Amino acid sequence: MKVIIKENRKEIGRLAAEEGAKIIKKAIADKGEANIIVATGASQFEMLEALVRFTDIRWDKVSAFHLDEYIGIDITHPASFRLYLWERFVSKLPLPLKYFYYIDGSKNPDQTIKEANETISKYKIDLAFIGIGENGHIAFNDPPADLETKSPYIIVNLDLACRRQQLGEGWFKTIEDVPEKAISMSINKILESKQIICTVPDERKAEAVYNTLYREVSPIYPSTSLKLHPNVSLYLDRYSASKIKDNYNIQ
Repeated sequence: MKVIIKENRKEIGRLAAEEGAKIIKKAIADKGEANIIVATGASQFEMLEALVRFTDIRWDKVSAFHLDEYIGIDITHPASFRLYLWERFVSKLPLPLKYFYYIDGSKNPDQTIKEANETISKYKIDLAFIGIGENGHIAFNDPPADLETKSPYIIVNLDLACRRQQLGEGWFKTIEDVPEKAISMSINKILESKQIICTVPDERKAEAVYNTLYREVSPIYPSTSLKLHPNVSLYLDRYSASKIKDNYNIQ
């Protein structure tokens, strides 16, 4: 795992986007298209803001999938990740994407998963943009996460720590409003991506970052599964990196 630590979240967002842009452009140059996974949440604001500014990417040759969505949330809800991705990514691009697959949490979840699994299985993913939650989740794979399933998308239960994070980030008015279930890309499907860029700012993620780097791979610490992948770039600011013990220098 390559660990990059910079001063602030704006800088790591820019650098993560720059690395991602290079990977996307190389995939297009090598095989005429690129297939990516796009994350949501407050940790991705700066990265997405920088990524959509790359006018030299042939976005019309890029197919994209989204990581997760709450069950029972309509696209008009402020917390909808479909709405998030439309407002902060898809609608901001200089060219329309070749394809974007939205996970619709307002429909029958079993049928939605069936259709999503059939669709994404036709693609080989070049790059996954992801984050890490305060409880160590990647996508919505809260602890104890399923590290065995090969299904691309699964139904997951959201634990209290995850739901409190969503409340704390301002997506919902009360904890009771935060759904208890979601559709999430599985950990094994994320790990099938050729490369992973993980952007994790803020002090509230420091414990999760520590666990990611120093714990053994375990369902209790879902983000430790990133150690199983050969091409992960972990972007941290000085706050999320504050509990790291090794000599990673802030640049």
